[in-house]
Amino acid sequence: MHNFNITKKSIEIAGKTLTMETGRMAKQANGAVFITYGETSVLVTATVSKNVREGTDFFPLTVDYIEKMYASGKIPGGFFKREARPTTQATLNARLIDRPIRPLFPKGFRNAVHVVITVLSYDGENDPGMLGILGASAALSISDIPFHGPCASVKVGVVNEDIIINPTVEQFKESILDLDVAGTKSAVVMIEAGAKEVSEEMIMNSIYTGHEVIKELVAFQELFVKEAGKEKMEIELKVTPEEIVQNVEKNFGKAIDKAAHLHGKLERYEAIDTIKKEVMEKYEAELGEEFSAQEKHYKDAFDEVFAKSVRNAILKDNHRADGRGMDDIRPITCEIDVLPRVHGSALFTRGETQSLGTVTLGNSRDEQIIDGLAEEYKKPYYLHYNFPPFSVGEAGFMRGPGRREYGHGALAERALLPMIPSKDDFPYTLRIVSEILESNGSSSMATVCSGTLALMAAGVPLKKPVAGIANGLIMEGDDFVVLTDIQGLEDHLGDMDFKVTGTRDGITAMQMDIKIEGITKEIMGIALEKAQTARFYILDKIIETIPEPRAELAETAPKIESIKIDPDKIGAVIGSGGKMIKHIIEISGADVNIDDDGTVSISSSNKESIDKAFSIVKDIVSDPEMNKIYIGEVTRIEVYGAFVKFMSDTKEGLVHVSQLHKDRVANVGDMLKLGDKVNVKFIGFDRGKVKLTMKGVDGNPEHKPGSSPTPPPAPRSSYGRNDNRRDNNRRDNRR
Repeated sequence: MHNFNITKKSIEIAGKTLTMETGRMAKQANGAVFITYGETSVLVTATVSKNVREGTDFFPLTVDYIEKMYASGKIPGGFFKREARPTTQATLNARLIDRPIRPLFPKGFRNAVHVVITVLSYDGENDPGMLGILGASAALSISDIPFHGPCASVKVGVVNEDIIINPTVEQFKESILDLDVAGTKSAVVMIEAGAKEVSEEMIMNSIYTGHEVIKELVAFQELFVKEAGKEKMEIELKVTPEEIVQNVEKNFGKAIDKAAHLHGKLERYEAIDTIKKEVMEKYEAELGEEFSAQEKHYKDAFDEVFAKSVRNAILKDNHRADGRGMDDIRPITCEIDVLPRVHGSALFTRGETQSLGTVTLGNSRDEQIIDGLAEEYKKPYYLHYNFPPFSVGEAGFMRGPGRREYGHGALAERALLPMIPSKDDFPYTLRIVSEILESNGSSSMATVCSGTLALMAAGVPLKKPVAGIANGLIMEGDDFVVLTDIQGLEDHLGDMDFKVTGTRDGITAMQMDIKIEGITKEIMGIALEKAQTARFYILDKIIETIPEPRAELAETAPKIESIKIDPDKIGAVIGSGGKMIKHIIEISGADVNIDDDGTVSISSSNKESIDKAFSIVKDIVSDPEMNKIYIGEVTRIEVYGAFVKFMSDTKEGLVHVSQLHKDRVANVGDMLKLGDKVNVKFIGFDRGKVKLTMKGVDGNPEHKPGSSPTPPPAPRSSYGRNDNRRDNNRRDNRR
């Protein structure tokens, strides 16, 4: 029996018990916690390399979010039946956890840190991603890894104007806000939100209502650390010697200042590279053989002087690198219909950032199947974001999408989602693709704008246009400046990336990341106000280009129409083994899809094909009308009558020999042969079977007595009186 030294604590959060323990699982990690909230459980571990990763000029933090399908009672699909690459949602959750914890490590820390969040149980109600941030903070805080935490996260929703902490999945269906907010006890450090045109005031109230709960979770962790925390390890921080920084600033500060103020991105970088080369040559000549040991320090010193130059110019002189004012937006150009065959296309250019947006319309077969821990479902709308190396003037490798592409695409997708028409109003699958052709800051917000333009150009009935803007922050002590429409340099050297999207009536998405340990409520309010002003300006540019969605779809787009049928009749439309639906597709040339709720979607580039398929489906699900005349085809001839298929060959009925003609017909073959087209009148049902007549119906063949051989005696029939006798005999035998 193991003698586990377990530390376990619980706290009530939003009416549910949250339990955290350590000492029972994964004890060889530097820090490990097992957290349960409701019936959702995650194991979070934090480990660190013993040595500094040499040559690394960034903090090597890796966050992996692992979903175990058994957590929700599911078996993985595929041939191998085991978990493979992470789902898109798992990748987004890993990013979500990385963002708030990364700024809380010491500057200059270069040991590799690995945080793993493993979802072991999921109850379908409580989000494991939110627990991942809490668990990552707790595991790091109790470990010997240096970490300036704790931090925590909560989810926030708004239902009927009420702010709800950690809503259930069902509550989120009614919520106008889906907000993840993370923070320390003193400040908010990360925001991720999707919203249905929520006001700036409601966003602020929701963020800081969530922050009050975060303070409770931070205090809870601090008590946990007191009991289970380890002494922090001694580390070597990779910082540049101050005397080297001062030397570079003294000799090259003015030249760096001048280069930093060049307006063009490529011109500025070229000038900076030239000066950097001069710096290296100067000190290599001065230091000789000692330079190789100091080379990295001089490179880092140059970067520090350059960053200081850019930041001081903004903070003290109100001067941005490209010459704009603090709230100026770079020149914007909006173009539509840039690609001839695409269903919808647009080119949005803001400064040196450019997104080519395309819209492709498809049918139900093109919906994306999402299979994760929750129930499998289909997405009729999705957005993909591509960021090739040439967009930043680099030569590189073209691989599949990485975490950055997933994250930026998800934000833009979320921004447009509230304005996408419902499936009932617009029965198409929508795929938006953003190709980033140039990038100098905020390409995800350019994607929102190009996506809006492309959707409207494609004739998608977008409820309202959506625009997005990214604001930034330069902060030293208590002095700060909030910047509108940050370029790449200001993002890289600044302290905040604050993205907001929305319509004229409210916010649809929001994302905030910071590089400092938190921002104040005052800064948040200023950033939201400036974002609203900029958003309205960009919306005006979009509306100038295309005031409203086009009334017609592109000629190249498929045409889709849909009807609702009784779900009990879905089987009749599909047919045995899919025979009927295959028949409809073959005969009409249209594509037919049926949802479980009875929605039948028919698509084709040809309107006649759609109409033909619609007619067949309607005939399948409709009963024939009493005394209505239909055109049919003779499919079987018996001595007692003829079978005729009618209503697009979806119904078959018997014309009894007595109903063939007003004259008496002795031989069915005297009037009809297989394949004859005839006019029949529906006269009712006989025990569920269709009864038809040709008697007195114009346009039918004439009776020609003796034109066919005399038939043999009639066998017992499955239709009529003989059938009755057989049923009676069966009853007698059972007795």
